[in-house]
Amino acid sequence: LKTIPLAAEFEGRELEEARAKFFREAETAGRLSHPHIVTIYDAGEEAGTAYIAMELLRGRHLADYAASARLLPPAIAIEVTARLADALHYAHQQGVVHRDVKPGNVVFDPPSGELKITDFGIARLTDSGRTRTGLVLGTPSFMSPEQLQGRAVTGRSDLFSLAVTLFQLLTGQLPFRADSMPALMFKIAHDAHPPIDAVRPGLPAGLQPFFDRALAKEPADRHDSGAAFAEALRRLNAPDRT
Repeated sequence: LKTIPLAAEFEGRELEEARAKFFREAETAGRLSHPHIVTIYDAGEEAGTAYIAMELLRGRHLADYAASARLLPPAIAIEVTARLADALHYAHQQGVVHRDVKPGNVVFDPPSGELKITDFGIARLTDSGRTRTGLVLGTPSFMSPEQLQGRAVTGRSDLFSLAVTLFQLLTGQLPFRADSMPALMFKIAHDAHPPIDAVRPGLPAGLQPFFDRALAKEPADRHDSGAAFAEALRRLNAPDRT
């Protein structure tokens, strides 16, 4: 079960709008059917708390494999990310943007290979972009420049977040780090990411140009779809890659 305390976060007209948006987005997410997207069975509300009932998953959150001591082999991290890009491509074709792609919203079971993106629809509940306290919603370290700036969020925003996820899976660190929220937001919007081979030498050479494109500041400069993102990654894993 995934729960959201609507009554504690909203009141009055905002509560009614949030409730309507929750059920609308839960219904949209419930229509998604893909091997790498968690299946939603039901959604409801009890005593001011909204809930979504999802399939029970095996494995751990991908965040467990983002620590430097527990990194996955690079080829596996790349293929896992390509499979996630396939799932996002499918969702984007259905008109659904996740808005909070990060390792903590992915469950992976290495023995079986089971891989699922979770929380589709929940991130979109906060479509206004801000809480009552004025905080930007989502996970800032993984958010795209346009999302932090309050600009239109599209599938390419999800792919930026997925690229940040892959960078962390390969190196054990985030590409953009700072000591404060304003400094972090500035770095994401304006500063170049560090060369990945400087962070972890020995990775496939093609990863540097891949990240240069995937982490571009402007959406139009990134991969145009999850399918293109996945294809670029799989070329890096191909045995005959030149």
